[in-house]
Amino acid sequence: MAEITASMVKELRERTDAPMMDCKKALSEAEGDMTRAEEILRVRFGNKASKAAGRVAAEGTVGINISADGKVGALVEVNSETDFCAKNEDFLKFVNELAAVIAASSASDVAAVSALPMSGATVEETRAQLVGKIGENITIRRFVRPAVQGKLASYVHGSKIGVILDLVGGDDALAKDLAMHIAAAKPKSLDASGVDASLIEAERRVAIEKAKEAGKPDSMLEKIADGTVQKFLKEVTLLSQAFVKDDKMTIEQLLKSKGASVASFTMYTVGEGIEKAVVDYAAEVAAAAKV
Repeated sequence: MAEITASMVKELRERTDAPMMDCKKALSEAEGDMTRAEEILRVRFGNKASKAAGRVAAEGTVGINISADGKVGALVEVNSETDFCAKNEDFLKFVNELAAVIAASSASDVAAVSALPMSGATVEETRAQLVGKIGENITIRRFVRPAVQGKLASYVHGSKIGVILDLVGGDDALAKDLAMHIAAAKPKSLDASGVDASLIEAERRVAIEKAKEAGKPDSMLEKIADGTVQKFLKEVTLLSQAFVKDDKMTIEQLLKSKGASVASFTMYTVGEGIEKAVVDYAAEVAAAAKV
C-alpha cells in the first residue's frame, strides 16, 4: 500500500474542501492516486449527506431577504451541528441565497422549498453538496413568508435571533425599533388571542398551587389565578409589553402615537427547542492530529 503523507492529505483537501479525515481515507482507498481519490470524494459527497442526517443540528443561523419595496420577504432558520460551521462562508452564502429563493417563491413547507431551483440545481441538491463539502449535517428547519399588509422590516441579532415584522403605517425608524424590541423582549404573540391556551392554563395551575401552599383560602384561589394570568399575558404579548426604549409606554401606546399597527411578526431563535448533543471536541482534534 502506498504511503499516505500529510502533504498528500493537505493537497487533496485544498482540491476538494473535504474534511481532513475523509481525504486520508479516500487516498488510502485510491492507494495514493490523487485523481482517483478526488473522484471518490466527489461520489461520496451525496452519500455523506444522508449519513449526516441522523446527527443533531442545533446550531446554525437565520437568513432574511426583503424586497426593496418591503412588500415581499422571508425569514428562514438553517441548522448545523456546530457554531464553527454556522460561521463558514459557504454555509452563510447558502442561507442568504435560500432566503432569497424562498422570498421569490410560493412554497408552503420545507419539502416544497427543497425542490426549488437554486444555483443551477435544486435546493436539496445544493444542501447535500454543502453537507459533503463541510462534513456536517445541515438542515432547513423552518421559514416564514408573510402575507404583507404594510411594509416588511427585519432585525438580526448576532445571527442567532431573527425578526421579520409587517408594519402598517409608521416609518422605517419605528419599524426598526419594533423589530429590535421583539428580539429583546421575545413576545409570544401580538395580543392575548394568539397565546397558546395550554400556556395560560399552566400559569393558572401554578398560581393556584402556589396560593394553596401559601395558605390562601379556597375562595381566593381563582381571583389570584386570574391576576397571575393577566400579568403573564402582559409580559408575553407584544402590544401589552413596555417599550424597551421607554418603559413608561406600552407598544400599543407607541403604535397609537405614530398612527401605525403591527399586522404580524415572527421571531426565530436558532436551535430553540432542539436538544443539543454533547460533543467531545478534544477527541475530534486528537483524531485529526493523527493524520
